[in-house]
Amino acid sequence: MKPFLRQTLDRQLLRLHELDALLSASDVVSDLARFRALTREHAETSVLAGQYSQFLRREADLLSAENMLIEAKDDPEMAAMAEEEIAAAKADIARLDKALQLMLIPKDPDDVRAAFIEIRAGTGGDESALFAGDLFRMYTRFAERNHWQTEIISESASELGGFKEVVLRIDGPPDATGVGVYGKLRFESGGHRVQRVPVTETQGRIHTSACTVAVLPEPDEAVAILINPADLRIDTYRASGAGGQHINKTDSAVRITHLPTGIVAECQEGRSQHGNKAQALKVLSARIHEKDRSERAAKDAAVRKGLVGSGDRSDRIRTYNFPQGRLTDHRINLTLYKLGLIMDGDLGDVITALQVARGAEQLAELENASASQTPDFHA
Repeated sequence: MKPFLRQTLDRQLLRLHELDALLSASDVVSDLARFRALTREHAETSVLAGQYSQFLRREADLLSAENMLIEAKDDPEMAAMAEEEIAAAKADIARLDKALQLMLIPKDPDDVRAAFIEIRAGTGGDESALFAGDLFRMYTRFAERNHWQTEIISESASELGGFKEVVLRIDGPPDATGVGVYGKLRFESGGHRVQRVPVTETQGRIHTSACTVAVLPEPDEAVAILINPADLRIDTYRASGAGGQHINKTDSAVRITHLPTGIVAECQEGRSQHGNKAQALKVLSARIHEKDRSERAAKDAAVRKGLVGSGDRSDRIRTYNFPQGRLTDHRINLTLYKLGLIMDGDLGDVITALQVARGAEQLAELENASASQTPDFHA
């Protein structure tokens, strides 16, 4: 285990003792918000401390087994037992080390949230719109594989199929590691480029088209309510497209404009104006908060872009090369020759690689921060 990780975990053990003392104090219950925060931190720290304690025990077991092996020179049976214990202890130590590294990675509170995925056709005309439709299908199939729920919030279909723009909401429970829909899909934001022979191409030439994808965490209800109603302009209009007689006879579609920022959100998929307004408000709130998040990141020191980039939708993050059956993620130099499976929703390898890369980056940041806080006694 790296020294900075051990130091960080030692501090967590000390913090656990501090939390025990704080929670046992008689006055802590009087401040309910503080009590809840301390209780939540205690629960998280207890899990981490338990894993670290197990790691330390296995380290002690390894040392004991190594000493046993040295002393068992003339006892083959004892030496065999020692070697078996050494192998088991090393395997456990490696497993626990990896688990502890993952647990130390700072959690984004938005990772557990549902997500809005906005897919927009870019350069490439009709072929770009068709590719937007392919990306829409890829994400919906991935959602099906994870038993997530999907819902179209708004769509603008193209004449040949596909979408000029489509907004999709995906929701589902977090996995065993506490990562939810947004945490899984957050690194899909950016420019997606496709290289293939379009259906409209008569001479078999390969064209390059592009779409942009933006993944936004759905804000909680309390945050959404903070938008000042006086800052909103709400327009209703008659929805177009499929939906039967009802959808074409009433002004059920809703478009909401946030006047201070000019951000617009609309929804026409629901049958009622009230339901469409509620969904449009959620999308609007997510877009406003994403704008705030991007502006804060832009003002951050040097705006350092890491392995997985800034997540800005203008970044070209990925190329889908159909003639070669190849997907390349340019942020982490990942190339996979299983494009057909990926377009059918088999995104697991891509998403895992991006999460691992981001985790390694965050651990490096922790190591640098730890080094900067360590006194230099040789100065």
